[in-house]
Amino acid sequence: MRHRSPALLATFALALLLSLAACGRHGNANASGNDDDAASSAINPGDAAAASTGDGQIATTQAGPRVDLHTNMGDIVIELYPDKAPKTVANFLAYARDGFYNGTVFHRVIDDLLIQGGAYTADLQKKPVRAPIPDEANNGLSNQRGTVAAARALAPGSATSEFFINLVDNPRFDYVSDADATTAGYAVFGKVVSGMNVVDKIRAVKTHGQGKFTADVPVTPVVIDKVEILPPSASP
Repeated sequence: MRHRSPALLATFALALLLSLAACGRHGNANASGNDDDAASSAINPGDAAAASTGDGQIATTQAGPRVDLHTNMGDIVIELYPDKAPKTVANFLAYARDGFYNGTVFHRVIDDLLIQGGAYTADLQKKPVRAPIPDEANNGLSNQRGTVAAARALAPGSATSEFFINLVDNPRFDYVSDADATTAGYAVFGKVVSGMNVVDKIRAVKTHGQGKFTADVPVTPVVIDKVEILPPSASP
């Protein structure tokens, strides 16, 4: 497993705060503009969203729908939280029903932070996405290990199809306030309930720079073959 220095992690966190997005770190932004231009802004992630909300625990939620991410490395079952993030969950399920995620990849793997996917094909071509959705980060949920959150560009309310799974507790990505984009957080809308061993296998893959991405792309594509919406009676 690779280890990064605190300075390198802080550098990546800066890029993440600016471009954890449906457009990816080096891709073209959607209606909000080009994220390569946004990335020139100087924002210190140590000053932004560093505090966790509440006690950092996942709030009690009603049992929500579950989806199975069938990947070429195994299955990941995610329980969604429509009571906490109704617009984000509805958006994710709409993409899943349309088969949008089929054949997309986890294009960003940071073994001490997150894995991110939901927009790019294996050759790193971005699929056309729908209009962005409102931000729901202020829902009492923390970006803990195993939680699933909506990726977005710098501006809150810019999330489309991309999502990430937290590999460790990441309170720096939690909602703090509406003061500016750096404290707005990333909306948690679900949690892995089965298949964290698969997530950790993905975490350990070798990565490199490829195409528009300077780093963190798996050498061997990690493909989401299909996202299956499970019947209510299904259990992991």
